[in-house]
Amino acid sequence: METLRTLPGDDVRQIMWRFTDRFDLQMVIQSARTIARGLVARMVADGVRNSHDWNERKAEMLTALDEAGITAMFMDVEHGGFIEGPKNLALALVAFELAWVDGGASTGALAGNLALAPIHERGTPEQRARYMSLAVPPAPGEDRLQLRGAFALTEPLPYIGVDTGVVGGKVRVADWPENGEPMLHVEKRGRFITNMGFANFATVAVNTDDPRIKTSCMVILEEDDPGLWDRGAPTRKMVHQLSSTNDPIFSKTVPASRIIGGYTVEDGVIVPKYSHGEIIAAVFHRTRVTVGLMTSAKLLSAIEPVIRYHRQRFRGGDCGGPGTPRFDLGLQMKEDALQRLIDVWGTGEAASSLGFATARAFDALDPSEKVKDALFEERGIKTSRAQMTALKKVSQEAIELLGLRGACVTNDRREALESDPLVTYVLNEAVSSVLCPACKLWNTGVGATVMREAVALVGGYGITEDCPGFLGHKWMDAQLEATYEGPEAVQRRQLSVTMVNPVFLSVYKTWIAELRTLDANNPPMGAEILARAMELWLWTLDYLENNKDPEGKKLYHGNRHGVTFPLADALCWLLAPRELVMDVLELAAKGPENPVVAEGLEGLLSFYRDLCLAQAARSAGEAGRICTELVYGYTPPQGDCLAAFGALKAGLDASLAGARLAKDRAANALTGVMIPEALDYPL
Repeated sequence: METLRTLPGDDVRQIMWRFTDRFDLQMVIQSARTIARGLVARMVADGVRNSHDWNERKAEMLTALDEAGITAMFMDVEHGGFIEGPKNLALALVAFELAWVDGGASTGALAGNLALAPIHERGTPEQRARYMSLAVPPAPGEDRLQLRGAFALTEPLPYIGVDTGVVGGKVRVADWPENGEPMLHVEKRGRFITNMGFANFATVAVNTDDPRIKTSCMVILEEDDPGLWDRGAPTRKMVHQLSSTNDPIFSKTVPASRIIGGYTVEDGVIVPKYSHGEIIAAVFHRTRVTVGLMTSAKLLSAIEPVIRYHRQRFRGGDCGGPGTPRFDLGLQMKEDALQRLIDVWGTGEAASSLGFATARAFDALDPSEKVKDALFEERGIKTSRAQMTALKKVSQEAIELLGLRGACVTNDRREALESDPLVTYVLNEAVSSVLCPACKLWNTGVGATVMREAVALVGGYGITEDCPGFLGHKWMDAQLEATYEGPEAVQRRQLSVTMVNPVFLSVYKTWIAELRTLDANNPPMGAEILARAMELWLWTLDYLENNKDPEGKKLYHGNRHGVTFPLADALCWLLAPRELVMDVLELAAKGPENPVVAEGLEGLLSFYRDLCLAQAARSAGEAGRICTELVYGYTPPQGDCLAAFGALKAGLDASLAGARLAKDRAANALTGVMIPEALDYPL
């Protein structure tokens, strides 16, 4: 049987991750790769990570990113950027490429975008025009200061990492001249603030400390504003040392026009258009995706170094010459080494598929959200409460549309719903609001654990500075990525709310039906396993939502984290391999059109189907375990309920037939796959 010949290359990834027609993205990836596997890899190999301080050697990255166009990639075309439309997929691909070598380099490259994101998402037109355009590198012959920003949300203990709704920074009115613009005084102490070693502006979250300012807000501070701009001491991180992280202190006086999004004055009180919470919700809604992909890149980057290490393990000793199993295969003669590496590979593929699917989902959401905002503005629907009321009816229409699609009904009603921009927005928002925290939670949480396996597969070599592929560094970096932009509890809390949205659950049911159809019309690749596991999860959710414990308390409740959080984990285990299945189907459909991919496509697909099947079985096993613990662990259901759950679980277990054989085949393929003679970056 034809099997895997070489490791998947760019042509394969372009098909799977849906950017074969985006030459601009392909060029950006090549630019990022040149920096990552050249400049960044040399810095890591030279031990530049060993310093907490920002220095001239690390600053070389900024110049390289500017020259490669990566700094300007985030900007809209009218502000000096070069990519039209939404850029979530573009940013995700760059983050992935840089993190393939070093997570700190990836963080440093994207942190400036994070500083600009509040302005981009919620700033006034004037704020966007100024800061976005000045953050673009100066053109040849242009004499101006380039703005580089920092995003200052987190603060010293007791607030750090606890609750972004609690802000210790304060803003008050410093001066309010008659018929003039108010001047604000901002006090802010930051903690773990990226880019502070060189930033010359910061977007900071502050709470009101004055009855003349109604709510919290975010304010733009510049280094040259009157007052204190203390970059603070470098954070003594053990990871991501190529990014600049400090604990700054700000005490600045700025005009009220620096309030992000602007403000109005009502009865002598400054009313910011957006609270700090509304702004960071809009920002983190998207930026969590890139962090999730930083961890998945680590997993996939480990495959080649581990294979090389295993094959060369015994060479140079008394092991025979080329052509003998011990010389050619080394540790790959042992099934354990192969099977464990398949677990790493499967997790990396599923995590990457989930991450890039989420990025594409946001690229679809962004334009529909702008249309929604314009329609609401036109109709005078401005407050959050009014918008929620308006969207409630639209949600029912979105569910109706899904039903018509599922029944393959084509009529005037369906055409009207398909063309309704608010229905489109509601569907996009429901899916994105689940995929985003799921991607961040699963990719970094499970990814960090599995990255430990990659390190273990090279033994003691894995925690040395000269480990091939920098695996030890990557394992440690993954621990920090699991806490970026909200640790696991934050993602689980968000999922516990968004995954019970009736619109999402309706979409989820269509996914189950889709998987069933795919299983009937394609070679085995785990679709039926996932469909059964997803049904089991749905049954478990329904049971928990509609039953109480012996004390009469609801089982599914926002504060009952022992129920909601594990169920969120179970969902993530299912979403990731589903996206991998969809990517492999895309490869099967589009691969023959690419002459590079078509050569050897049969073997590549055979391997990927086995990998999908193995990953689906593993994921379904985890999800099934969680559901079983929840159903039997909380007031066990009686009679028909117990029988119904047992039947679903038995069906899931039976669907795993052949999954281990698929894993054996995938593992065996690793013994014959061709790899380059050496890594294309140091060590």
